[in-house]
Amino acid sequence: MTETATPATPARRTAPGGSGQPLTGAYDTALLDLDGVVYAGAQAIEHAVDALDAARTAGMRLAYVTNNASRPPRVVAEHLTELGVPAEPTDVINSAQAAARVVAEKVPAGAKVLVVGGLGLEEALADLGLVAVRSLADGPAAVVQGFDPSVGWAELAEASYAVQSGLPWVASNLDLTVPRARGIAPGNGTLVAAVRAATGVEPEVAGKPLPPMHRETVLRTGAKRPLVVGDRLDTDIEGAFNGGVDSLLVFTGVTTPELLLAAPVEHRPTYLAADLRGLLVPHPAVTAGTGGFTCGGWVADVRGGVLGLTGAGDRWDGLRALCAAAWTALDADGGPVDGRKALAELGF
Repeated sequence: MTETATPATPARRTAPGGSGQPLTGAYDTALLDLDGVVYAGAQAIEHAVDALDAARTAGMRLAYVTNNASRPPRVVAEHLTELGVPAEPTDVINSAQAAARVVAEKVPAGAKVLVVGGLGLEEALADLGLVAVRSLADGPAAVVQGFDPSVGWAELAEASYAVQSGLPWVASNLDLTVPRARGIAPGNGTLVAAVRAATGVEPEVAGKPLPPMHRETVLRTGAKRPLVVGDRLDTDIEGAFNGGVDSLLVFTGVTTPELLLAAPVEHRPTYLAADLRGLLVPHPAVTAGTGGFTCGGWVADVRGGVLGLTGAGDRWDGLRALCAAAWTALDADGGPVDGRKALAELGF
C-alpha cells in the first residue's frame, strides 16, 4: 500500500480558507463525490467534464468517492467515460466497498450475507470472499443495506425479519436524498429508516461521513494531500472534517447558501465554489477587521442577529465574507443569524 499522510486533528473553522494557487496545485488528489457534483442521474453537471479534464491536465489525480452503493465501480467508471470523464474502475470508491469490509470483519470467511440493494453490494461482498443472498431462509450471517432504485417493500420486509432475528445490520450510508435528473429523490437513509422503524434497531453505518469510508478511500487511493469535493454538508464536508483533510463545497447539488451560513463546525468547508471550476482557480482569503469580514470587494458583519453586506464584486466572495461573519456569530453565542437580505443582494 502506498504510504499516506496521517489525518490531522479537525480544525475549528470560522471562515472559508484561501489558497494563493489553484487547488489543482495545492493538492495531489481530488476525492470527488459523484451525485450532485459530477453528474445528476444520467447527465453530466454543467462545466464538470471540462473542469475535470483541466484538473487532470494540471497534474491532479481524480478519484470518485460516492455513498451510492447501487452500481459496481466498473459500471460507474463506464458511465463517467461515456460522459467524457475517462475513468478506470480503480478510480471509483463506493460505500458498498466500505460496507462489505465492515461486514467481513464481523462474519466468518465465505459467509452468506443478506443483501438489500443492488449489484454494487453483491460484487463488493464477492471481492472479499462473501456470498450474497436475498432471503433469510438462505441462512445469512449478516445483513447489508445500500441504495438501489429497485428496492421495494419485499426487500425491506426481508431485511426487517433478518434484523429482528438478531443478525448484524450494516448500512452503506444514511443519505436521506439522492439527486436525479428530474430532481431530489429518496436515498438510502430513507429506506434504512423504514427498517429502523419496523425493528427499533440502529444499523452500523459504513459510508460518509463515518471513519470506515475514509479508511477505504485512503487504502485505495494512497493520497498524500487529498481534497474532498462534494455538495453535501452532512456527508462530504463532515467526512472531510472527521478525516482531518480539506474540502471544497460546490453548489450543484443539495446544499444552499442558507444552509451553509447556518453550518455547525463539522459542516464548514475549507473552500466553496459554484461548481467544479473552483478546482482550477486560487481562492481569496477572508480577513477580519474592525468593520467586519472582508473578501474581495465585500464586507460582512452581524448586527442584532442580522447579517449585513456592503461592497461590490464577485458574489462568491460576498458569500465567503458572509460565512465568516455568520460562523463567528454562531460560535460566539450559538444563536442563528438572519442572512436572507444579504443573500438576496448577492442574487442567491
